[in-house]
Amino acid sequence: MQAPKIVAYYALVLAVMFVVLTIRVIKARYRAKASLGDGGDERLTRAIRVHGNFAEFVPFCLLLIALAEINGSPPWSIHVLGSVLVLVRLSHAHGLTTGVLKFRQVGVIGTFIVLVGAALHAVIGGG
Repeated sequence: MQAPKIVAYYALVLAVMFVVLTIRVIKARYRAKASLGDGGDERLTRAIRVHGNFAEFVPFCLLLIALAEINGSPPWSIHVLGSVLVLVRLSHAHGLTTGVLKFRQVGVIGTFIVLVGAALHAVIGGG
């Protein structure tokens, strides 16, 4: 069994995104003077949910993509899953932050597609 190599690059990009989202929460907490909870601040609430939703979905998606790679799915499919995950998570973060529903919808639906697609590839693998 070979360790996943392609998915590691996507994990790096997503890790940087996670750090950026974390810093946004920290800055929003400082601005709102809220060390716990959201202090009734809508921008802080949005930052917390963007960060939380990312933390809830991205690790599981990455795990499934890694399993797909380990089980022999073609490299192109790993790149498609990883690229789409990055793009839809950017869309979701933008949509939830700005309140533009279309971006949020693309993020949610796209994440679900990656989740199910990666799960199928993890089971089917290379054939």
